[in-house]
Amino acid sequence: MLLTTPAGTSFRFDPGALCLELLPTGGPDAFARYEVLHTPADLLDWAARSRLTPTPALEVTEEELADVRRTRDALWRTAIARTRGEPPAPGDLGLVNEAAARPPLVPAVGPDGARRWAGPADGHRLLSTVARDAVDLLTGPWAHRIRMCAADDCHLVYVDTSRPGRRRWCSMERCGNRHKVRTLRARRDTEPPAPD
Repeated sequence: MLLTTPAGTSFRFDPGALCLELLPTGGPDAFARYEVLHTPADLLDWAARSRLTPTPALEVTEEELADVRRTRDALWRTAIARTRGEPPAPGDLGLVNEAAARPPLVPAVGPDGARRWAGPADGHRLLSTVARDAVDLLTGPWAHRIRMCAADDCHLVYVDTSRPGRRRWCSMERCGNRHKVRTLRARRDTEPPAPD
């Protein structure tokens, strides 16, 4: 997915899971300043940029949008707890499980052999699909690889799917590159001046 920094610079970010793609849309506490899900249309825009393919033709109510934001905030707290090796709050897990228990978006094969969505597509079904992805992630083989970007000023969460399991940055294009530049500058500052 393509994200934009507060300074207006765009960079690619692959969190590795649908549920983690929802987190950069805002969140609890300090993350509230990044809120972008203000109207149902904002959730439709997010779905179009997500890894859901094809983009479902959604009808979202204000109530469903509020449920998405509430569950997203619970996912944030749960993911952060996981990165710290702490148990998630029971109330947060309850919100995720409640959303996952609802009927999800239903994939189907169209007459042309292409993937499509069958049946109704609303905010609760979208949220259920995201929450089920979270359950799969949190209970699956990649659960121990949920990480937060190592940059001091970045809190993006991702699944480290690299073979060696040593991914440190949300994006080499952004935080990884900034780290390389800082390291190079620090090394240059500590090198003795060249003799004449």
